[in-house]
Amino acid sequence: MGSHTIRELLPEDYEAALALWQKTPGMGLSEADSRENIGMFLSRNPGMSFVAEAGNELIGTILCGHDGRRGIFYHLTVRHDYRKRGIGRTLVECCLVRLKAAGILKCHLFVLADNSQGMAFWESMGFQGREDIHIYSRTINQ
Repeated sequence: MGSHTIRELLPEDYEAALALWQKTPGMGLSEADSRENIGMFLSRNPGMSFVAEAGNELIGTILCGHDGRRGIFYHLTVRHDYRKRGIGRTLVECCLVRLKAAGILKCHLFVLADNSQGMAFWESMGFQGREDIHIYSRTINQ
């Protein structure tokens, strides 16, 4: 396993990204992760999301966007056999640079409560868990 490259995540990366997400323990997926929805997210947040590649294989992803006030990260993952090489850290740092350039000074992310590996990673990146807020969700019926 040699070197890797980082580049912008493109709509045509969807199938490979979805396959990686589906193989990642602790990754929460839903109907919001359809090709159409991910395409809309990328269109609304151009140049913010990234992939890592080794050869022609996608080995890491991060979705990043913002609402003009706060940034948000989704679906950071690195394929198991490429972990512990700084790839996840590099993907996050690429997003932080883009958010800062857009004038966004704070970002949030979600980690499932049983994903201790994910929580440990984000804490190592300087993110802090919040005990003072709760997340509420609602599906909007069609």
